[in-house]
Amino acid sequence: MDPFDQKHFTTVDYVIFAGLLAASAGIGVFHALTGGRQRTTQEFLMADRSMGCIPVSLSLIASFQSAVAIIGVPAEIYTNGTQYWFMGFAYILGLLIPAYIFVPLLYRLRLSSAYQYLELRFSRAVRICGTLTFIFQMVVYMGVCVYTPAFALNAVTGFELWGAVLATGLVCTLYTTLGGLKAVIWTDVFQMLVMFAGQLAVVVVGVHQAGGVSEVWRKALEGNRIASLDLNPDPTERHTFWTLGVGGIFLMLSLYGVNQAQVQRYLSSRTEKEAVRSCFMVFPSLQLTLALSCVMGLVMFACYCGEDHSRKLGTFKRDAMVIYFVMDMLQELPGLPGLFIACLFSAALSTISSAFNSLATVTMEDLIKPHFPSMTESRATLLSKALAMSYGILCLAMAYLTHLMGDSVLLVALKIFGIVGGPVLGLFCLGMFFPCANSTGALVGWGAGLVLTFWIGIGSIITKTSSTSLLPSGCIPILSVNATAAAATTATLQAAFSNVTKSRPSALKRMYSLSYMWYSAFSCFSVITVGLIVSFLTGPMKEEDVMPGTIYPLLENMLSFLPKRLKKKLCCMNPLGQTSPVRQPTQHKDGKGPTFAAEEGEKEGFLPETDTTFVERETSV
Repeated sequence: MDPFDQKHFTTVDYVIFAGLLAASAGIGVFHALTGGRQRTTQEFLMADRSMGCIPVSLSLIASFQSAVAIIGVPAEIYTNGTQYWFMGFAYILGLLIPAYIFVPLLYRLRLSSAYQYLELRFSRAVRICGTLTFIFQMVVYMGVCVYTPAFALNAVTGFELWGAVLATGLVCTLYTTLGGLKAVIWTDVFQMLVMFAGQLAVVVVGVHQAGGVSEVWRKALEGNRIASLDLNPDPTERHTFWTLGVGGIFLMLSLYGVNQAQVQRYLSSRTEKEAVRSCFMVFPSLQLTLALSCVMGLVMFACYCGEDHSRKLGTFKRDAMVIYFVMDMLQELPGLPGLFIACLFSAALSTISSAFNSLATVTMEDLIKPHFPSMTESRATLLSKALAMSYGILCLAMAYLTHLMGDSVLLVALKIFGIVGGPVLGLFCLGMFFPCANSTGALVGWGAGLVLTFWIGIGSIITKTSSTSLLPSGCIPILSVNATAAAATTATLQAAFSNVTKSRPSALKRMYSLSYMWYSAFSCFSVITVGLIVSFLTGPMKEEDVMPGTIYPLLENMLSFLPKRLKKKLCCMNPLGQTSPVRQPTQHKDGKGPTFAAEEGEKEGFLPETDTTFVERETSV
């Protein structure tokens, strides 16, 4: 009998699910009533910079491992095979580079918002552009994160879809507004444990139901779901080693290097060493969660051989197959369906709460405080809480727009990060690695990168030219009895495909068919290229105009073979760690804003370790 012709949730399932929501809200209330009781912006937005590496690392994983990944990755493996698993290679450099470059540089500047760096390096206009881009990215992404678990709950319980969306948004808004970043991080830790338990339970039971590990592997091989190393360099191929392992690096950098939701966690650490260590600790956990999601996709295939049962849930999205699989496999085990749905909601709550808190931070630090420097601490804290609540309400509206999208949630989420996150990554790379880049170049480069990726992204949606090679459904044996017939069939198919590929699409259509995994890299390089050209045309940045501690000496090290005079012209200013006078913010007599006075005895090359939440380079930009 079909699992959806029977009962859905049992009482135990409802208790487990309700317990998750109650525990999450309880953590928020606890932190609202303990410690400093969230009375300052430093406590509410930065957790008093007192967090250890273990909770920070688990929070970093939970922020990235949303319900989108838990549902989207198994559906991708079920439909197209294990090629997506090569994304794990991108995690290596995607986390090593932030740990060695981005985290130390940003931590030593003692910022509250990552985009304060853009003002220190360039100008306030660049900072505002980075902030507005991040706000747009996270508001859109929140809709995807809220809708995904609500759809799952609706499918397995019949609970009203928009009631589930409302419950998710309200619980998350409650503990984020009450408990601040401390509550967000500690609920992330709790929710991360629930995520691991939920995924592991489904995988273990699924393997048992499918007949064991060997049976799962055999059926996956027969169904052509075990992908080999695809070294095709064509950037229009949806998933190859290069698109996932190389293009994915830039996606990871935009997430773990410059995204405020992650940077804010690094900055909340007690010390720089703790912040760097938390970044390293993310790697094995991310590999584990990716492996669990991919194995779940293979177990699904072993059970259903590629058949699409999503229509039984009232939808034609392949993402729904994961929900069908969970209810089908676990219906005889009371509590496990509730555990998996709790796993989905844990992933969603952790991601959304991170978004609320980081959005409140950048709005407060980048858009409000600079215009109201005399605002009292109590009023700033109250306004920060109101901002977190406002963004919680806004995400409910974005969930409705997600409902109208036709793509898989995984594809939608990664496109959002590539189209919008890539240009922001380009701004930070332009500032950190290229000393000659100036404010004008950064602004023009940012605009060019954003326009180009939006043009390609929207064009791909309109033309639908994404080169997706769907694998056949059904467990088709690889070694058939009649090998000659199989070889003849293969030759016929190859000939047919070669005839099709003779009619190459136009250059414009090939641009539209660029793999979404290259969006971040394409936009990042567009920003850097255009930014450098414009900077040289308008006059490169001079040494005396650059804030000490905002440059990483990558270019200087790479050009060490050049003559000293030419190298000095290209690498004109104080890099990370080089001795220079440090300037602390002091207030103008007219109250217009902070300036800098040189002080002796501070850490070389960096701003002093103070709790200053707003620093500004004194220029005439």
